[in-house]
Amino acid sequence: MKHAYVYVLDTLADWELGHVTAELNSGQYFKRPGGRVPVRTVGASREPLITKGGVTIVPDLTVGEIRPETCAVLLLPGADTWQDPRHKPILAKTAELLDSGCLVAAICGATAALAEAGLLDSRPHTSNSLEFLTFFCPNYKGASFYRNEPVVDGGNLITTGSAGALLLARQVMKRLDVMSDDALEAWYNYYSTGEAAHFYALTGAVSHR
Repeated sequence: MKHAYVYVLDTLADWELGHVTAELNSGQYFKRPGGRVPVRTVGASREPLITKGGVTIVPDLTVGEIRPETCAVLLLPGADTWQDPRHKPILAKTAELLDSGCLVAAICGATAALAEAGLLDSRPHTSNSLEFLTFFCPNYKGASFYRNEPVVDGGNLITTGSAGALLLARQVMKRLDVMSDDALEAWYNYYSTGEAAHFYALTGAVSHR
């Protein structure tokens, strides 16, 4: 079974991966009834950490336990502590996963960590803004690959800014092909507008499984 690996670190932005982890782990709207992509949290160590929202997380795994063959997607959240040297192993692991063809999705501050590590120098990407990356990432050389778009799918790397949680979730689920096109469109429309008609469309789409 393949997993959705979520890197967790102190000050993790709770809201940025909530949609995608909930849908992957539950599989409630998947094409295949009972299907799911279990979520495993990964830390620099197994020590507890505290998110920006004050939630304590004890990581399931450490970075060295991630294997490309068991990775459906690596999810990298924003946080205020990405500059800590203890996160260098996950950046090295991200490079390994990208080179092996695994899917990686990064949001907000995680895109800055990737930029500083040189992982965006030759891949299409976006972030909070180009100025955000050039200001906070002195080693960043990927400006010519920056796209001023809400979300960018650059091969096996998906990136978005801090307000892109829904967009990230939609693109990850599209790439993993876990929901029907109709269900995914209705899911996104419902959570982005709150209109009941889209929820009815979503339940209708999954009722035919």
